[in-house]
Amino acid sequence: MKFISILLLFACLPHISQASKLTYHLSMPQPNSHYFAVKIEVAENTQSVQEFKLPVWTPGSYLVREFSKNINQVKAIDSNGKQLAVKKKTKNCWEVQCEGRASFTVYYEVYAFELSVRTPYLDQTHGFVAGAGVFMYTEETKNDRGILHVHPYTSFHKISTALVSADFKSDPTDQLFTFKDYDQLVDCPIEIGNQKEFTFIAAGIRHRVAMYGEANYNIPDLQRDMAKVVEAETAVFGNNPNQDYLFIVHNVENGQGGLEHMNSCVLSVSRWSYTAGNYLGFINLVAHEYFHLWNVKRIRPIELGPFNYDQECYTSLLWVMEGITSYYDELVLLRAGFYTKQEFINKLQSQINYVEGTPGSRIQPVAHASFDAWIKAYRPNENSSNTTMTYYSRGAVLGAVLDAYLIQKSKGKQGLDGFMQLLYNKYALGLQRGFTEVEFLDELEHYCGEDLDAFFESYVNGTQIIPYKQYFEPMGMQVIDNSAALTNFGLALEDGEIVKVRYVRSGSAAEDAGISAGDEILACDGFRADKTALENKYNAMNPGSSIELLVARDAKVFTVKCAYKTWVKPQYSLQIKDANAPYLLYWLR
Repeated sequence: MKFISILLLFACLPHISQASKLTYHLSMPQPNSHYFAVKIEVAENTQSVQEFKLPVWTPGSYLVREFSKNINQVKAIDSNGKQLAVKKKTKNCWEVQCEGRASFTVYYEVYAFELSVRTPYLDQTHGFVAGAGVFMYTEETKNDRGILHVHPYTSFHKISTALVSADFKSDPTDQLFTFKDYDQLVDCPIEIGNQKEFTFIAAGIRHRVAMYGEANYNIPDLQRDMAKVVEAETAVFGNNPNQDYLFIVHNVENGQGGLEHMNSCVLSVSRWSYTAGNYLGFINLVAHEYFHLWNVKRIRPIELGPFNYDQECYTSLLWVMEGITSYYDELVLLRAGFYTKQEFINKLQSQINYVEGTPGSRIQPVAHASFDAWIKAYRPNENSSNTTMTYYSRGAVLGAVLDAYLIQKSKGKQGLDGFMQLLYNKYALGLQRGFTEVEFLDELEHYCGEDLDAFFESYVNGTQIIPYKQYFEPMGMQVIDNSAALTNFGLALEDGEIVKVRYVRSGSAAEDAGISAGDEILACDGFRADKTALENKYNAMNPGSSIELLVARDAKVFTVKCAYKTWVKPQYSLQIKDANAPYLLYWLR
């Protein structure tokens, strides 16, 4: 009966079937085993050998994750039921011997038990499909239209995805979607289960919100506030490219952030995030990921699409993609009425102090941080704070500085909004491609009418402290340098009863004494060590004094002396000085 219904379906959709060389089937026969079953039907084959590949990374998350480690039992069968030879060619590539077969079918299973915004997951409560970790592709059909059948488990009654559903009525256990190419298939995550779904209209567009998991959200509040974010961000660009948009929200014990897509996003949040004290954190995450539908998914470095799924795709512009987005996710909350002007300034102040107070900010330029995301940002270690700077925070600060600079150059007529519109209209809508790093700088210089080589050399490709007074005081702000000499113990300690070192600040007294991450502090000056007491004792020391620590490393106990030492930590205070200053009124409108 099922086979007959499928035949009838394709008879009703000849334009789709004829254009599709690959038809995917996704099923989940035993969710508690955490395995998705995938079947790929290949038609119009002209190759003697077909290579099926699985991506090693997923767009938006710049780390080689080796999704193929979760693939099992890859098989291929021709139309007569004869098994074809399958050979593992590389870590993420399977070679099918299919000479003389115009059609054949590939089968495999995917172990899915890591619930994040970037990895597939399946259990008896729901299934989540992050396409890069589930669907194989061939180079020959990568740019072709295709069909996806989703066969939910019997107790799963809802599918939420941005994929286009075929216009037909079928067996509810077999829902069919189409995609224009493999990039779109990967770019449309799928939530399968019994999630709650609600909608709201903003910027003239329908937005769906699929909520998985128990949580303390209030739907009317979310409909109102998420709409405010959408309206404010659409106003930045003057155009919203969507007809329909989907938020997939995983309400779990420990939320992990979000991941952007062309027409959707996935958010992972702590299930009790919707209380008064945490609510704006959720709205901020919504603002960040929604802004990405322009900045990253359409405004992008040329390296970020079409994608090479086999290896890293390096760019020095992640500070623009993620950092400027981080600037806007706070600015948009101001424009949407969630922050006062001073509250927004306080957020900016915190970003500045975090950036300039992190030792790695003097070591790693933000352009290098962008380029090295693949090997450093997603693989932090105990020394990362000494040697690296996040392109999110540094990029956000640069976004604010550039906005202020552009407003001043134009005498309050245009700012960063106009530049983002320029990139969107010229490259995304006009040329329909990404831009090179040279093109980005050229466009910015042309927009402001000034050479920016020195600025980029100092603050983007260099590690100098930005002269914040120069950029923000003409806006009607007061910038106070509160940098002061602080005691420099330099130990970050892990939580818990055991006093264990998490990391050691570069140039600190602890480093001078030879203390390392992973060491256990047993005693201080002959008394059993206590985390709070240890830190308080060092901070109360006088110049010329020291403390003696009993330390354990690899089960060996030894003593060290930690001498009094100071360091000057950059620290700034930002206040609105003239609330009616024209540039300030334009900036914080």
